[in-house]
Amino acid sequence: MTSLVETEHTQIEDVLPQLKGSYIQLIEIEDPVFLEKYPACVTKHASRWYGWIPNFEELKHVRYEDNSKEELLEKLTEKLHETLEARAQAWDNQIEEDIKAGKLDELQEEALEDIHAGRFTEI
Repeated sequence: MTSLVETEHTQIEDVLPQLKGSYIQLIEIEDPVFLEKYPACVTKHASRWYGWIPNFEELKHVRYEDNSKEELLEKLTEKLHETLEARAQAWDNQIEEDIKAGKLDELQEEALEDIHAGRFTEI
């Protein structure tokens, strides 16, 4: 799902020098699985569409281009989802490593003490 918010990007020459002076559209892209929204910038130059996701650390320096705006938005959404999946997998791996290393044992003990003492709320 994308919603369109048009805006002027003031530093386009820093992003894609050949697009200096181009009108940039700021589009909000929502990942269909994680339901997180991120702004993406798109613009048309000659017959090509260019886009990037400036506020997403892993993708902010990556530029995409395609023949149509729709194809570009699909590509941006796909790359966003792939990166969110990679983040989630890295998080899962870190939790597993922390569990194996015993780093969460103290938290587990505290939680069990709270349960036995009745200091919890069922959800």
